[in-house]
Amino acid sequence: MQKVTKDSLLTLEAYAKARPEWVERLRRHRRNRRLAIGEHVTLHFEDELTVRFQIQEMLRIEKTFEEAGIQDELEVYNPLIPDGSNFKATMMIEYGDPEVRRRELQKLRGVENAVWLEVAGHARVSAIADEDLERANEEKTSAVHFMRFELGAEMVSALKSGAALAAGVEHEAYRAEVRPVPGTVRDALVKDLD
Repeated sequence: MQKVTKDSLLTLEAYAKARPEWVERLRRHRRNRRLAIGEHVTLHFEDELTVRFQIQEMLRIEKTFEEAGIQDELEVYNPLIPDGSNFKATMMIEYGDPEVRRRELQKLRGVENAVWLEVAGHARVSAIADEDLERANEEKTSAVHFMRFELGAEMVSALKSGAALAAGVEHEAYRAEVRPVPGTVRDALVKDLD
């Protein structure tokens, strides 16, 4: 999948004008790239469009127009774009009540290493989490983790041929799975494998 480049981004002015259309486009696009695993864990699968939007938003918020600042954002976000043999996702752990969230994040230490995907007929693939920096500490895990699911060539071929996909979390404090992943989500993700 192609990476975002400085030349492919809109200027701050052009993005400000086009932003309402971008927000609506992304809302529709993300609908098929979001997977809830149980009540409190959601995977948001990234691709070039979701990353491009995030970069444009960061540049807008920070009012960044200088080349060095733009390059910094590209370097931070481009690694979230799938490479053709993997899926990349942002995992969100969501609890509405701040006190409950604090308590649960303590119990969920290590949960980022307990997330898996499974292509029908193949072994589970565990998430490779937080390659950019550590997001957990001795007391708790973070509510946000970035992860990569690396797939073998046989798994890629099976998915392209219609094999089912499952996903789950297997942690002592949180167990849930989705079997099978809904077809609309699965089909959107298969496009990341080109």
